[in-house]
Amino acid sequence: MPVLDQEPSKDLGGGDGLPKLPLPALKDTLEVYLRCVKHLLTEEQFNKTQNIVKQFGAPGGVGELLQSKLMERRQNKANWVYDYWLNDMYLNNRLALPVNSSPVMVFPQQNFKAPIDSLRFAAHLISGVLEYKTLLDAHALPVDYARGQLAGTPLCMEQYYRLFTSYRLPGPERDTLVAQESSVMPEPEHIIVACKNQFFVLDVVINFRRLNERDLLTQLEKIARMADIEEEQLPPIGLLTSDGRTEWAEARSALMRESTNRDSLDMIERCLCLVCLDDATGPELSDTTRAMLMLHGGGAAKNGGNRWYDKPMQFVVGADGCCGVVCEHSAFEGIVLVQCTEYLLKYMIGSPSKLVRAASVSELPAPRRLRWKCTPEIHKLLASSADKLQRLVKNLDMNVHKFYDYGKEFIKKQKMSPDAYIQVALQLAYYRCHGRPVSTYESASIRRFKEGRVDNIRSATPEALAFVKAMTNGEQSTCAISAQTKYTILAITGMAIDNHLLGLREIAHDLKIEKPEIFKDEAHLISNQFILSTSQVPTTVEMFCCYGPVLPNGYGACYNPQSNHIIFSVSSFRESPETSSAEFVKCLVQGLLDMRDLCNKCNSGSNAAKQKATEPHVKGILFSLTKNVKCDQNCVFVNL
Repeated sequence: MPVLDQEPSKDLGGGDGLPKLPLPALKDTLEVYLRCVKHLLTEEQFNKTQNIVKQFGAPGGVGELLQSKLMERRQNKANWVYDYWLNDMYLNNRLALPVNSSPVMVFPQQNFKAPIDSLRFAAHLISGVLEYKTLLDAHALPVDYARGQLAGTPLCMEQYYRLFTSYRLPGPERDTLVAQESSVMPEPEHIIVACKNQFFVLDVVINFRRLNERDLLTQLEKIARMADIEEEQLPPIGLLTSDGRTEWAEARSALMRESTNRDSLDMIERCLCLVCLDDATGPELSDTTRAMLMLHGGGAAKNGGNRWYDKPMQFVVGADGCCGVVCEHSAFEGIVLVQCTEYLLKYMIGSPSKLVRAASVSELPAPRRLRWKCTPEIHKLLASSADKLQRLVKNLDMNVHKFYDYGKEFIKKQKMSPDAYIQVALQLAYYRCHGRPVSTYESASIRRFKEGRVDNIRSATPEALAFVKAMTNGEQSTCAISAQTKYTILAITGMAIDNHLLGLREIAHDLKIEKPEIFKDEAHLISNQFILSTSQVPTTVEMFCCYGPVLPNGYGACYNPQSNHIIFSVSSFRESPETSSAEFVKCLVQGLLDMRDLCNKCNSGSNAAKQKATEPHVKGILFSLTKNVKCDQNCVFVNL
């Protein structure tokens, strides 16, 4: 199979005519870098960093050499940062995928009255997956176009074509993103169904004919019965995929010594996707509980072994109505997951279940249970994986909050961007909780360019700090802010700093040059410790996205702005004495109410004397932070 970690596949469906990702000027990136880190450092730290940056960017210095090599690289590659970025963001990361890396979509709670209802739901969902796959195979998926800033620009579509054809292969030091191509081997024509920690091959094409929904339900019923046969049950091998990537790579090598295991691994790695038929987990199924169950399956005692985390798409259908999608993130961005999932849910709503009308394939062969041969070594590894997953389950502190006081319509009436407004509220919440600003990550789509993925909008700006101080302490800010849309436009046009700095660091490594001082400096470490990891994931269908923090003392904050409410999914780790998801949500809610009150007071013209003194000034900062910034539907980002 061809691998994608060194050279992405040729763009499919709308990328061939797109421009290459530009390379920013070295001087510009270094200037912006200093501005981004200054307020996060002590004066002494900043003075040191300023000297290091000046030396790095000096005429004839190492910075200029690396920049010239990056320019050569841009000439020779479709996207100069793609493989550097993919390795750095995902494939080099050794943390376990659940919670730490894999985001999930949580569906509305389903009301299954009998076991057959969940199987009907799964059959209907699989039918939708096969319809969507047909669109992809025919290259019939419409090209996405940007909205908001620089509207009308066509966007690269290649990520969609990895939804059902890729696999993240664990490695001892670096994983590999593997793609299946029909030129190498036949397209996969099977789905893997996980049920009671067992894995079954569900062929979706038999005798050159795609199974209809009635047939799929028949096969799922057979699988459910087979999974119940206790004497046939095998160890929960899926638990191994929930472990750290190096540990899983070692366990996979041990499995591969047996031909039976090799065959089973091959069937899983080449499947279209997984459908996980989960057991009921308990009576309490709040939004927060369903989010946690989707992120980690509840551990080995529940459905944690009923997964295979290396596959990009795992559709979870719980007997208790807890349903959603678990996504392996290295293959595509959140917007692709949203677009695919929305298609499926709309298909299920708009396409009545076809369990009667269509003719069935006669005498369907029984689905095949995947077999495993487990040595004592494998059993020991399984026990270790189960223990680590349980620790992760206990550690995750999740809080899903639906804020009903107002939504994006109120914010738009203030002539502000909902994205930027909510991002400022997140900055305010963190500051009120912890009394300091922190480096914040917010992804900006660069799909306007060939093989474009994302860059980072650094949301914790000096201007945001001025606003949150003014709101928290009643301080006055002396700066007049004029152009807060600048960084967003820089990012979505490929001119932000994070990818550029990554490229400079990595090309120095490629050239076997000693790591430049700028990348060993404390400022670089601090500015890349994203304690607040945020994403806007808007949906038009009722569902929400969530993920875990990226640091032990960090927060994951995903939000979904709707017309009259906003869904927040906030995560942190219980083992950190610094963080509390409930406290963060409390500060976030209060901040949103304070910001609304500020807007209303300024709009009403009441309390004129007080307004003259403080409120228009603070609102002016807020407005300057958020003005004229429109949401790009295909770009999950926040603008400051």
